[in-house]
Amino acid sequence: MQKAFDTLINSFIDNKVGIAENFLSVQLAGGLKNNLTLLYAGKEMQAAGTGNGEQVAHDKAVRSDMIYWLDKKHNNEHENAFFAVMDAFILHLNSSCYTGITGYEFHYALYEKGSFYKKHLDQFRNNESRQYSMIIYLNTDWIAGDGGQLSIHHAGAASQEIDPTGGKTVFFKSSELEHEVLVANKPRMSITGWLKRD
Repeated sequence: MQKAFDTLINSFIDNKVGIAENFLSVQLAGGLKNNLTLLYAGKEMQAAGTGNGEQVAHDKAVRSDMIYWLDKKHNNEHENAFFAVMDAFILHLNSSCYTGITGYEFHYALYEKGSFYKKHLDQFRNNESRQYSMIIYLNTDWIAGDGGQLSIHHAGAASQEIDPTGGKTVFFKSSELEHEVLVANKPRMSITGWLKRD
Protein backbone atom coordinates (compact mmCIF):
# COMPACT_ATOMS: atom_id res chain seq x y z
CA MET A 1 0.00 0.00 0.00
CA GLN A 2 2.78 2.41 0.94
CA LYS A 3 4.21 2.31 -2.59
CA ALA A 4 0.82 3.08 -4.16
CA PHE A 5 0.25 5.87 -1.63
CA ASP A 6 3.59 7.47 -2.50
CA THR A 7 3.00 7.10 -6.23
CA LEU A 8 -0.35 8.87 -5.91
CA ILE A 9 1.06 11.71 -3.79
CA ASN A 10 4.26 12.23 -5.79
CA SER A 11 2.48 12.32 -9.14
CA PHE A 12 0.01 14.82 -7.66
CA ILE A 13 2.89 17.05 -6.54
CA ASP A 14 4.46 16.83 -10.00
CA ASN A 15 1.37 17.38 -12.14
CA LYS A 16 -1.56 18.48 -9.90
CA VAL A 17 -3.15 15.12 -10.78
CA GLY A 18 -2.05 12.04 -8.89
CA ILE A 19 -2.41 8.70 -10.66
CA ALA A 20 -1.62 5.29 -9.19
CA GLU A 21 -2.31 1.81 -10.47
CA ASN A 22 -3.44 -0.94 -8.07
CA PHE A 23 -4.28 1.41 -5.18
CA LEU A 24 -6.72 -1.29 -4.13
CA SER A 25 -5.95 -4.99 -4.28
CA VAL A 26 -7.52 -6.95 -7.15
CA GLN A 27 -9.62 -8.85 -4.61
CA LEU A 28 -10.96 -5.72 -2.93
CA ALA A 29 -11.69 -3.97 -6.22
CA GLY A 30 -13.55 -7.09 -7.36
CA GLY A 31 -15.62 -7.19 -4.19
CA LEU A 32 -16.56 -3.53 -4.51
CA LYS A 33 -17.46 -3.99 -8.18
CA ASN A 34 -19.70 -6.90 -7.21
CA ASN A 35 -21.38 -4.71 -4.58
CA LEU A 36 -22.03 -2.02 -7.20
CA THR A 37 -23.40 -4.56 -9.68
CA LEU A 38 -25.81 -5.97 -7.10
CA LEU A 39 -26.97 -2.50 -6.05
CA TYR A 40 -27.66 -1.59 -9.66
CA ALA A 41 -29.49 -4.85 -10.34
CA GLY A 42 -31.60 -4.26 -7.23
CA LYS A 43 -32.47 -0.74 -8.40
CA GLU A 44 -30.94 0.75 -5.23
CA MET A 45 -28.79 3.33 -7.02
CA GLN A 46 -30.21 6.82 -7.45
CA ALA A 47 -29.80 9.52 -10.07
CA ALA A 48 -26.98 11.84 -9.04
CA GLY A 49 -27.52 15.57 -8.66
CA THR A 50 -25.43 18.71 -8.48
CA GLY A 51 -25.14 21.07 -5.52
CA ASN A 52 -25.72 20.20 -1.87
CA GLY A 53 -28.31 20.47 0.88
CA GLU A 54 -31.45 22.21 -0.31
CA GLN A 55 -29.67 23.35 -3.47
CA VAL A 56 -29.40 19.90 -5.10
CA ALA A 57 -30.54 19.93 -8.73
CA HIS A 58 -31.15 16.97 -11.03
CA ASP A 59 -30.48 17.82 -14.66
CA LYS A 60 -29.59 14.91 -16.93
CA ALA A 61 -28.27 17.38 -19.51
CA VAL A 62 -25.48 18.12 -17.00
CA ARG A 63 -25.01 14.84 -15.16
CA SER A 64 -26.53 11.43 -15.88
CA ASP A 65 -24.73 8.97 -13.61
CA MET A 66 -26.24 6.93 -10.77
CA ILE A 67 -24.80 6.72 -7.25
CA TYR A 68 -25.05 4.94 -3.90
CA TRP A 69 -23.18 6.20 -0.82
CA LEU A 70 -20.79 3.94 1.07
CA ASP A 71 -21.43 3.92 4.81
CA LYS A 72 -19.80 2.18 7.76
CA LYS A 73 -23.32 1.44 9.01
CA HIS A 74 -23.70 -1.05 6.15
CA ASN A 75 -21.06 -3.23 7.85
CA ASN A 76 -20.21 -4.62 4.42
CA GLU A 77 -16.90 -6.48 4.41
CA HIS A 78 -15.66 -4.88 1.18
CA GLU A 79 -16.70 -1.36 2.17
CA ASN A 80 -15.07 -1.86 5.58
CA ALA A 81 -11.85 -2.98 3.88
CA PHE A 82 -12.02 0.07 1.61
CA PHE A 83 -12.46 2.38 4.60
CA ALA A 84 -9.41 0.76 6.23
CA VAL A 85 -7.33 1.58 3.15
CA MET A 86 -8.58 5.17 3.14
CA ASP A 87 -7.87 5.58 6.86
CA ALA A 88 -4.29 4.42 6.22
CA PHE A 89 -3.93 6.72 3.21
CA ILE A 90 -5.17 9.76 5.13
CA LEU A 91 -2.80 9.00 8.00
CA HIS A 92 0.07 8.85 5.49
CA LEU A 93 -1.09 11.97 3.63
CA ASN A 94 -1.45 14.01 6.82
CA SER A 95 1.91 12.93 8.21
CA SER A 96 3.83 13.49 4.97
CA CYS A 97 2.05 16.56 3.54
CA TYR A 98 0.40 18.17 6.61
CA THR A 99 -2.97 18.37 4.86
CA GLY A 100 -5.12 18.26 7.99
CA ILE A 101 -7.73 15.93 6.48
CA THR A 102 -10.31 14.94 9.10
CA GLY A 103 -12.83 12.83 7.17
CA TYR A 104 -14.12 11.59 3.85
CA GLU A 105 -17.21 10.63 1.88
CA PHE A 106 -17.43 8.15 -1.00
CA HIS A 107 -20.11 6.75 -3.28
CA TYR A 108 -20.36 4.08 -5.93
CA ALA A 109 -20.89 5.64 -9.36
CA LEU A 110 -22.30 3.95 -12.44
CA TYR A 111 -22.46 5.62 -15.83
CA GLU A 112 -24.84 3.70 -18.05
CA LYS A 113 -24.16 3.60 -21.79
CA GLY A 114 -24.54 7.17 -23.12
CA SER A 115 -24.06 8.81 -19.70
CA PHE A 116 -21.69 11.70 -18.94
CA TYR A 117 -20.96 14.57 -16.53
CA LYS A 118 -20.31 18.06 -17.93
CA LYS A 119 -17.39 20.25 -16.82
CA HIS A 120 -17.49 21.18 -13.12
CA LEU A 121 -15.56 21.77 -9.91
CA ASP A 122 -16.03 19.40 -6.97
CA GLN A 123 -15.96 21.99 -4.19
CA PHE A 124 -19.32 23.57 -3.32
CA ARG A 125 -19.64 27.35 -3.40
CA ASN A 126 -21.25 27.35 0.05
CA ASN A 127 -19.02 24.72 1.68
CA GLU A 128 -15.24 24.43 1.34
CA SER A 129 -14.81 21.20 3.33
CA ARG A 130 -13.97 19.09 0.26
CA GLN A 131 -10.21 19.34 -0.19
CA TYR A 132 -9.20 16.46 -2.47
CA SER A 133 -11.14 14.43 -5.02
CA MET A 134 -10.48 10.73 -5.55
CA ILE A 135 -11.77 8.33 -8.19
CA ILE A 136 -11.03 4.61 -7.99
CA TYR A 137 -12.00 2.76 -11.17
CA LEU A 138 -13.58 -0.70 -11.03
CA ASN A 139 -13.86 -1.41 -14.76
CA THR A 140 -12.36 -4.52 -16.34
CA ASP A 141 -11.35 -4.99 -19.98
CA TRP A 142 -11.77 -1.27 -20.70
CA ILE A 143 -10.45 -0.04 -24.07
CA ALA A 144 -10.17 3.48 -25.51
CA GLY A 145 -13.24 3.01 -27.71
CA ASP A 146 -15.37 2.50 -24.62
CA GLY A 147 -15.16 6.25 -23.92
CA GLY A 148 -15.88 7.49 -20.41
CA GLN A 149 -12.54 9.26 -20.03
CA LEU A 150 -12.01 11.69 -17.17
CA SER A 151 -11.08 14.94 -18.92
CA ILE A 152 -9.21 17.32 -16.60
CA HIS A 153 -8.85 20.94 -17.69
CA HIS A 154 -5.50 22.51 -16.82
CA ALA A 155 -5.33 26.32 -17.08
CA GLY A 156 -3.50 27.38 -20.24
CA ALA A 157 -2.86 23.83 -21.38
CA ALA A 158 -4.53 21.01 -23.24
CA SER A 159 -6.98 18.90 -21.29
CA GLN A 160 -5.67 15.68 -19.75
CA GLU A 161 -7.77 12.64 -20.63
CA ILE A 162 -7.54 9.63 -18.33
CA ASP A 163 -8.95 6.25 -19.28
CA PRO A 164 -11.10 4.69 -16.50
CA THR A 165 -9.22 1.41 -16.52
CA GLY A 166 -9.65 -0.95 -13.59
CA GLY A 167 -7.31 -0.51 -10.65
CA LYS A 168 -6.44 3.09 -11.50
CA THR A 169 -6.90 5.79 -8.86
CA VAL A 170 -6.92 9.54 -9.60
CA PHE A 171 -6.35 12.28 -6.98
CA PHE A 172 -6.54 16.08 -7.28
CA LYS A 173 -7.53 19.27 -5.43
CA SER A 174 -11.31 19.66 -5.37
CA SER A 175 -11.21 23.47 -5.62
CA GLU A 176 -8.69 23.84 -8.43
CA LEU A 177 -9.30 21.63 -11.45
CA GLU A 178 -12.41 21.66 -13.58
CA HIS A 179 -13.10 18.26 -15.07
CA GLU A 180 -15.75 16.23 -16.86
CA VAL A 181 -16.63 12.64 -17.66
CA LEU A 182 -16.91 12.05 -21.38
CA VAL A 183 -19.73 9.93 -22.79
CA ALA A 184 -19.41 6.29 -21.78
CA ASN A 185 -20.07 3.75 -24.52
CA LYS A 186 -20.64 0.93 -22.05
CA PRO A 187 -21.36 0.82 -18.29
CA ARG A 188 -18.56 2.63 -16.40
CA MET A 189 -18.04 1.87 -12.70
CA SER A 190 -16.05 3.61 -9.97
CA ILE A 191 -15.92 4.70 -6.39
CA THR A 192 -15.76 8.48 -6.24
CA GLY A 193 -15.33 10.69 -3.23
CA TRP A 194 -13.67 13.47 -1.34
CA LEU A 195 -11.19 13.90 1.48
CA LYS A 196 -12.54 16.60 3.78
CA ARG A 197 -11.30 19.08 6.33
CA ASP A 198 -13.59 20.60 8.95
